[in-house]
Amino acid sequence: MDDLSLAADFPQATREQWLKLVEGVLKGADFSKKLVSRTHDGIEIQPLYPKAEGAGRIAREQAGCWRVSQRVDHPDPAKANELALVDLEGGADALTLVTHRAPAARGFGVKAESVEDLDKALSGVMLDLIHLRLDAGRQGRVMAQLLIALAEKRGHKLSDLSLDLGMDPIGGLAAQGGMSVEWHEMTARMGSMLTSLAEKGFNGRAFIADGRAYHEAGASEAQELAAVLATGVTYLRALEAQGHSLDAARQALSFLLVADADEFLTVAKFRALRRLWAQVEQACGLEPKPIRLHAETAWRMTTKRDPWVNMLRATVATFSAGIGGADAITVLPFTAALGLPDAFARRVARNTQLILLEESNLWRVADPAAGAGGFEALTDALCEKAWILFQELEREGGILESLRAGSLQNRIAATCAQRERTAATRKEPITGTSEFPNIHEADVTVLMPSAPDANENADPSAVTVEPLPSIRTAEAFERLRDLSDAYLARTGARPKVFLANLGPISAFTARATFAKNFFESGGIEAVTNDGFSDNAKLREAFLESKAELTCICSSDEIYATHAEDAAKTLHEAGSPPIYLAGRPGDREEELTRAGITTFIYAGCDTLKVLSEALDKAGA
Repeated sequence: MDDLSLAADFPQATREQWLKLVEGVLKGADFSKKLVSRTHDGIEIQPLYPKAEGAGRIAREQAGCWRVSQRVDHPDPAKANELALVDLEGGADALTLVTHRAPAARGFGVKAESVEDLDKALSGVMLDLIHLRLDAGRQGRVMAQLLIALAEKRGHKLSDLSLDLGMDPIGGLAAQGGMSVEWHEMTARMGSMLTSLAEKGFNGRAFIADGRAYHEAGASEAQELAAVLATGVTYLRALEAQGHSLDAARQALSFLLVADADEFLTVAKFRALRRLWAQVEQACGLEPKPIRLHAETAWRMTTKRDPWVNMLRATVATFSAGIGGADAITVLPFTAALGLPDAFARRVARNTQLILLEESNLWRVADPAAGAGGFEALTDALCEKAWILFQELEREGGILESLRAGSLQNRIAATCAQRERTAATRKEPITGTSEFPNIHEADVTVLMPSAPDANENADPSAVTVEPLPSIRTAEAFERLRDLSDAYLARTGARPKVFLANLGPISAFTARATFAKNFFESGGIEAVTNDGFSDNAKLREAFLESKAELTCICSSDEIYATHAEDAAKTLHEAGSPPIYLAGRPGDREEELTRAGITTFIYAGCDTLKVLSEALDKAGA
């Protein structure tokens, strides 16, 4: 039914009318500060966008469903094979074979040093019925040769297989700090490898421009796009210099971007890369073709604490990558930060995609973000910013020279420092870690606990650079929780903060809840109560709690009349570290004189306050 006759009787609302109503709500507050947010690239995100006009659709390499890819990363080839077969039987149609010592292996990865090892890991896997992507880091060329040898051993025509060999020497250099040979020798190897593959009928993707190393180091969306773009262009030049046509060179490339829990920016980032690469193709005199674009959910957003929330983050990331046009998606299991995921965690990762595909039907609309004002504006802004950063890399001599000089690392480090500040102040909260923590959480099961740093690599290097760090945003808070765990193991109890709730429940609930979340994000257990109006009872309750710290919680009105007396009472009872939930305003001097040492509020440096609090509590 399409009956808009009633709507047509009303005048069309205008942005000016909306702004006038907003001004009434803001009551003089700055619109740009209250309602306009900014990304780490400085891109403004408006609260309202008009419909986008004339936006072109962005297409996947192949129409229809994206590939559901599962990691194969158990060190034992036989065990890895068991898990992979379960994944394929459970609905996956692609595998990401992560090998030992690859950065993405996180210290695990399949130990396949021969065709026989690889055959064991892929036993029963019908290579002509699935898509397979290799993820081998600096061992990419060696593993690619083993995979081709395995395919030939099994009698497959390479032209019948859907393969991504995943060779990415620049990505390996960025993540692991080394390259086995000088670049001119590397380009010769790349050229001869592609020639050999073409002679055997290979029509998959030999090389990949991978954004994970940059994302894990804290890069912004535009920085990740620029690095991926610059890597792809470098590979085009290298292959052309070795005698391959630009058309053949681009057909040998695939791309990988990271999908995180920021829905709008992830969708825009994936859409932006397709536009940006089309611009590169046009500059090369080529008619643009859809690229093969892989997605992997973000290592940076995973947490060890309350890992169940990782399921929600991964769902948003998968949704966003799918909407953004990824051709294949790999979901990190929710326990990945704790160790090698078990069958349950792998099943959840797999089913996250299957539900979005088969129950939510996300694949049925090609580029659903097309024409949506917000998504189109962000896509355009990311294209513009990323192209500027790409040109900066080009002026520095390309991404390889920028990495050699440390310039790209320095720029990403500056963005990472911004991220660390927003995490420390909880302006970008981490649910389950810095916001709504669960200090009584139960342990989860993994096949093996976390292994040593995957970036440790003993391979000799002819080219060395400062490797990009692999950082999870939650790590700083997790270190505080580790201190609390050690205190618990040592004393039998966690450090405690007594919440000195003043007045009726309606007066203190908001700030008591804030304080509980605040302190427990650092592993300091909050001891709460129904509130006090009598200082003698307050003193008695504090002494009974045996808490090392105290935090006064109530409304500004009650603070004005009772906070100083309460602070003096608690100070006299033997509580030197006294906190107050809320900004002190113009009464800071009086409150400090009464014994309050620290004020906690939204936007304060949570990590700094909690670190000092744990130290005062003896943790």
